[in-house]
Amino acid sequence: MSLRIPEDFTLGAATAAYQIEGAAREGGRTASIWDTFSHTPGRTLDGDTGDVAADHYHRLDTDLDLMAHLGLDAYRFSIAWPRVQPGGHGALNPAGIAFYSRLVDGLLARGIAPVATLYHWDLPQELEDAGGWPQRETAVRFAEYAARTVEVLGDRVAIWTTLNEPWCSAFLGYGSGAHAPGRADGASALAAMHHLNLAHGLAVPEIRRAARNSPQVSTTLNFHVARPADQDADDAARRIDALANRSFTGPILDDRYPDDLVRDTAGVTDWAFVEDHDLALIAQPIDLLGVNYYSTVTVRDSDGRAPRAAADGHRAGAGSPWPGSEHVEFLPQPGPLTDMGWNIAPEALEELLLRLAAEHPGMPLLVTENGAAFRDDPIAGHVLDPERGDYIVSHLAATVRARTAGADVRGYFAWSLLDNFEWGYGYSKRFGIVRVDYDTQERIVKDSGRRYAELIRSRIIPS
Repeated sequence: MSLRIPEDFTLGAATAAYQIEGAAREGGRTASIWDTFSHTPGRTLDGDTGDVAADHYHRLDTDLDLMAHLGLDAYRFSIAWPRVQPGGHGALNPAGIAFYSRLVDGLLARGIAPVATLYHWDLPQELEDAGGWPQRETAVRFAEYAARTVEVLGDRVAIWTTLNEPWCSAFLGYGSGAHAPGRADGASALAAMHHLNLAHGLAVPEIRRAARNSPQVSTTLNFHVARPADQDADDAARRIDALANRSFTGPILDDRYPDDLVRDTAGVTDWAFVEDHDLALIAQPIDLLGVNYYSTVTVRDSDGRAPRAAADGHRAGAGSPWPGSEHVEFLPQPGPLTDMGWNIAPEALEELLLRLAAEHPGMPLLVTENGAAFRDDPIAGHVLDPERGDYIVSHLAATVRARTAGADVRGYFAWSLLDNFEWGYGYSKRFGIVRVDYDTQERIVKDSGRRYAELIRSRIIPS
C-alpha cells in the first residue's frame, strides 16, 4: 500500500562545504586540513581536491533556484570554519559571513528552512598544527567559533547542528589515517573522540545564548548497524557498536562512556584525557538527534585469520579505525550494492530508528543524510538513475514506517543535493540528485531528483 508522508514531516537535501563550495583561496578563506590532505600526493584518488568542487560559492543563486525547483522544505548545509574564522581563532571574516548570510537569506526568500552544520570536517590547518582534535584546546576554540558564528546568523537559522559524523573525524582522521589529517594512532583517535564530544557540549549553551530565534540544537552521528555473522559473533558486533555508536550517544545523551568501551580500549589509552566534570559539560540537552545511515556491516572475530577491513566507502589508511578491536573482521555484504560497495538495506534504517527511540525515549530524530552513489551519464540532456531513485524511495518509506511505529522522526534529508568531491574518492563517486558536469559546471536534475520532487509535492510514497 502507498504511504502518506505527514504534513509536518520535513523533506530536504544536504551538502557539505568542502565538498561543493570551491573558491578554496578566495574571500579570505584559509586552508583546512582537507586542503592540506587532498594536496598531499597519494591521499586522494587521482590527486583530486576540493579547490573548485561544484563551484557553489560562485553559483549560489543558481543552486538556490534548483532547491526551489525541487520544492525542498529545508536545506542542510555546513559552514566552512576557515572561511568564517580564518586560522580558527579571533575575529570573523566579513566576506565569509557575507556568503553564508546570502545563502540563509536566499533560502528564506524561497520558503526553504536553513539547517546549518557548524563542523563538517574542515578544521583550520593552524589548529591541526597546534595538535588538532586530540588536544583539549581545539574543543575550546570550536565553542568560540560556534558562538561568534551564531551571533551573526542566529536570527535566521532553524536548526543548528554542532558536529557531523564525529566518528569519521576521530577514527578515520586520527585512527586509520584515511581522512584528513591522515594520522594513524589509536590513542590519538580516542582522545579526538572525547574532545569532539566536549566541543559539542561546550558549543550547545553558546548556541542557545547567541541565537535570537529559539532554534533547535542538534548533533549528527553516522550510525553503524553492525550485525553478528553468527551466534559466536555477538562480541564483535558489541565492540563495533561501542566504538562507532555508543562512544557518542553515551556521553551526549546518557552522561557516561560505556563501561565496555573503556574496558575494550584499556590497552590503547588510560583515558586520562577525560577531566572532572567533562561528562556533565558534554551532556547538554539537545532538541534533535541527527541520524546518518547508508548501509549495514556484518562482523565476526577474525580468530587468527588476517581480518578484512570494513568496506565502508573510505580508502584504506595506514592504521585502524577500530582501536582495541582490530581483530574484528568485516565480511563482504550480499548485494545489491551501490557504487561505493555498500549494501542496500532500508529495513535496517527502520530498525535503527526504532532502536534509538527505544533507547532514548523522548528524543526527536531527524534522518540528516541518506543516499547512494551510482554511475550515471546524461543522455540527450537527461540523467536516468533508477537505482538512486529506488534507494531514496525505499529508505524514505522505511523512515515513515518507523515514525508510524512510534519513533519520533521529524524529517528526511537526501544526500546529496549535488554531485560533489567525495573525500578520498575524489570525483569518482556521484551521490547527487542533481548532476554536476565538473568541466562546465552545468547542473542537470537527475530522474532521482524529479522523483524526489514529486514525493515532496504529493506527500505520497507509491507502493
